[in-house]
Amino acid sequence: MHSSADRDRAVPIAVDLDGTLIRSDLLVESLCVLLKTKPLLALLVPFWLYRGKAYVKAMIARHTSLSPRRLPVSPELEAFLAKQPAGRKKVLATASNEKFARQVASHFGFDEVIASDATTNMSGTTKRDALVARYGEGGFDYAGDASVDIPVWKAARKAILVNAEPRHERRLARAVSFDTVLDRTAKSRLHYLKAMRIYQWVKNLLIFVPLLVAHKFHEPLLAVQSLMAFFAFCLCASSVYVLNDLFDLPDDRLHPSKKLRPIAHGDIPIGHALVLIPLLLLGAAILALMLPPLLGLTLLAYYGLTLLYSISLKSIAVLDVQILASFYTLRLIAGAAVIEVVPSFWLLAFSMSLFLSLALAKRYTGLLVRKRAGQKPASRRGYTLDDMPLLQSLGVASGYISVLILALYVNSAEIGKFYQDPMWLWLLCPAVLYWIGRVWIYAHRGKLHDDPLIFAITDRISLGIGAIMVLITLLAI
Repeated sequence: MHSSADRDRAVPIAVDLDGTLIRSDLLVESLCVLLKTKPLLALLVPFWLYRGKAYVKAMIARHTSLSPRRLPVSPELEAFLAKQPAGRKKVLATASNEKFARQVASHFGFDEVIASDATTNMSGTTKRDALVARYGEGGFDYAGDASVDIPVWKAARKAILVNAEPRHERRLARAVSFDTVLDRTAKSRLHYLKAMRIYQWVKNLLIFVPLLVAHKFHEPLLAVQSLMAFFAFCLCASSVYVLNDLFDLPDDRLHPSKKLRPIAHGDIPIGHALVLIPLLLLGAAILALMLPPLLGLTLLAYYGLTLLYSISLKSIAVLDVQILASFYTLRLIAGAAVIEVVPSFWLLAFSMSLFLSLALAKRYTGLLVRKRAGQKPASRRGYTLDDMPLLQSLGVASGYISVLILALYVNSAEIGKFYQDPMWLWLLCPAVLYWIGRVWIYAHRGKLHDDPLIFAITDRISLGIGAIMVLITLLAI
């Protein structure tokens, strides 16, 4: 009489890849890599589609590479496979291209691979037929995650469901009786809000600065327009953040903290992220159409520059931090555009210098985190660990230059047009000087968050300095 372990040992277990073994989709991931590394070649994807989905997968796989160790594995399935009886055959049965499938199989210790090639898309009934032809009807167990796997489950001895939300599980259970359910994943709305980086919306408060410095905050219509522009920029920026996370998946998964981002960690399906990007952008466009046309052009410039930055410009040392600083300045330009005023030269010069310092602090902190973790700098970035002292020098100098610009503005003839007692504004200079020095001391000590913005809104002293600066400005009016 054979034991349960003996019976299982005699029957191979077939495992799907996308959405099952990993919480991701290799086709989408490889397409993002292609867009980032070979954007001109990506223009051929629609033409490849004429020859079928299998051909698209093969061509994308030919021109890209993925690291199996960077993929977000389903923890419960990994543990389940580790508990299988010694000698049981493990088969990776996937619709992903055979190039990636063999790399993943080798990394995770699978014995055999059934995957798509340039002519056959190994999905649904095609996968079922391949498994039945090799192992017979009911001669294998199968782990999958989607409705396309129903024909395979029905032909298997045991059906194993992985990575399914409760609602999806109930729908599949009407067609298939599952022996095992692993890694139930109820997608939380907080994951989507986190992917949108709601906390980053604080940056968009810069849109209100032109309204304040132009002393037009008492006009209700302009205040409402600025508020609408604020939300338009928030939605546009969130669309960019989600897109950027898709482009940065390989690097983020090796980062000590970024690996926990919802898309990199697999908390949000990549397909959902792809839908979220245009939805957020559509919301931004609808709001922008209700406002002066120049705001729409500013949003378009921001989105286009961000795309270029994500695809290639972030790998160019120094230029990358200049572009990061310009993103803040574009918010000021957007705020001026929506109330139809010309942004002040002093304001733009001050913002570029100040935010260049913060961008350099962000790069310095990123290198320091990797250095302490014993890792090399992120791939496709223009910096090495040896550049850290130089980045620090440039960042401190840029921050102090912003204080010089502020001092020149306070001493200029223009100041009297807006302030009755401008002498109070001299107190802004030591306040900004102290805050910049504090940021860089914390960066040097490794106590600064990856994003200086997080430091600014969570540090009590920084918030106190901000409150003092507001009070000083009010006294000068």
